Amino acid sequence: MSPPLNSDINFINALKSGDTSAYNKLVNDYHQKLCVYALNLTHDRSEAEDIVQNVFMRVWRKRDKLKANFSIQSFLYKSVYNEFIDHYRKQKNVFPLEKKYLDALHHLVEETDVVSFDNLIKKVKQEIQNLPPKCKNVFLLSKQEGLTNIEIAEYLNISIKTVEAQITKAFYILRTKINKKKDSNLFLYFSILKLKRVLLF
Repeated sequence: MSPPLNSDINFINALKSGDTSAYNKLVNDYHQKLCVYALNLTHDRSEAEDIVQNVFMRVWRKRDKLKANFSIQSFLYKSVYNEFIDHYRKQKNVFPLEKKYLDALHHLVEETDVVSFDNLIKKVKQEIQNLPPKCKNVFLLSKQEGLTNIEIAEYLNISIKTVEAQITKAFYILRTKINKKKDSNLFLYFSILKLKRVLLF
């Protein structure tokens, strides 16, 4: 008789032994949650489902390497994020500076609690929406639409200095509102902002 699958240790041991019922339970318990998380990253349902499917397949293929004394939920969420980063690198032309921040995020997520990381993204999104209207408009044209400062100035019929001032103001407000204590979290926060649409929009 198989041991009850009511703890991470028993659950992972069952997976390691090739128990298909454990794998089916893994998919049933986490597929929808992981798809929602992946969709929040990719904004593409088909791409999100592919990422999650790849994660499940990798877990099954490498089940013998799973460690019994870790959180399966945390492992799955981080695996989805890592798969997203790999997929993004293959699909997009990544500029050197953007690659630097992607690599930094990849490293930091490995060391960051999944819930804390997800909450940070939500907090940044929320505070962007709370920016003063003019400041928010300029910031979104820059970070969401990818317009240059010159293009924004021409589009809004304002000076380039005004555009720069509004973006600087936006960063200052966001940094103040987020107000993370640890340097790593501050760097993560700035990394998220610099990735523009990848995570935020």
